[in-house]
Amino acid sequence: GQRSTMKIDIQCRGFSLTGAIATHVQKRLGFALGRGIRRLRRVQVTLSDVNGPRGGVDKRCKVEVRLDGLRPVVIEDIQSDLYVAIDRAAARAARTAIRRLELDKHKRPAQDQRRLAILGITDEGALAS
Repeated sequence: GQRSTMKIDIQCRGFSLTGAIATHVQKRLGFALGRGIRRLRRVQVTLSDVNGPRGGVDKRCKVEVRLDGLRPVVIEDIQSDLYVAIDRAAARAARTAIRRLELDKHKRPAQDQRRLAILGITDEGALAS
């Protein structure tokens, strides 16, 4: 069937993006986020060098997931191994995005009540959030 490829924007700071890294990011996030997230707008991944506590250089992976009608999910992970940082950030970003969408699904009725209240149709008690 048709699979829409999700737009993943990858930026590197302090080192250059290799094909291997880009493929890893696409695979990991495509797999983690590809399962039924309908309201996915775009994904921004920023990879950078950070100075580790013991003088070594660690790698930071920041994943920002933009969802329709919700604030973005932003997850960062820092590891000595860039691939581990990508894996962990991708998994956490996906979990957080899915949880946020689930919560939003249950919140919809409350938002409808609020809209009615704005129109002057109040249902006392329904607005206590």
